Amino acid sequence: MNRTGASLVFVHVTLLDLLDVRNGSAARPVQRGTPADRVTFVRACLSCLVAALVSLSYAGHAHVEPLVALATVALVLDAVDGWVARRTRSTAFGAAFDMETDAFLILVLSVYVAGAVGWWVLLIGLARYLLLVATRIWPWLADPSPPRRWAKAVAALQGVVLVVVAADVLPRTAAVAALVVALLLLAASFGHQVWWLRRAGRFS
Repeated sequence: MNRTGASLVFVHVTLLDLLDVRNGSAARPVQRGTPADRVTFVRACLSCLVAALVSLSYAGHAHVEPLVALATVALVLDAVDGWVARRTRSTAFGAAFDMETDAFLILVLSVYVAGAVGWWVLLIGLARYLLLVATRIWPWLADPSPPRRWAKAVAALQGVVLVVVAADVLPRTAAVAALVVALLLLAASFGHQVWWLRRAGRFS
């Protein structure tokens, strides 16, 4: 992995230090991974391979087909580890591991797509990390919120749209439109979460 890819991984690991799981389980090493954690680990490895291919593309060595294939498998496995987690035991660490693996893959894909479409696409990949930084200023943003299927669907949509655009199968106008819609839905999802947390904190 060249400097660009290494920097992506370093930034991701550094930002993970901001993660604040209230029971502290995310900060402790796992003694024995759950079945879902093992699937997430495979996804994390695939995401690192995608990061390596993205870094190579910026060095002038594009490998679009392997990148799209690896990212697609990682996205499919995201659904698999959710299915496994619901049918086996899950932990706070596992949930955090899953979320940050998703965030890293989206960040890496947005870096790749941004090179062709525009750097505004990075807002999709940085959304999770901007929220983490915001929790250092407004701690109430780290409070738990009820799960929302719509939010999960929007999060999954980001990966799908980025992979489709990365595959270069859409006309540019359609690709830009899809990315704009994905970004707006993501902003709406985060906005609703912030609104709910603010309202819950104010009236609790």
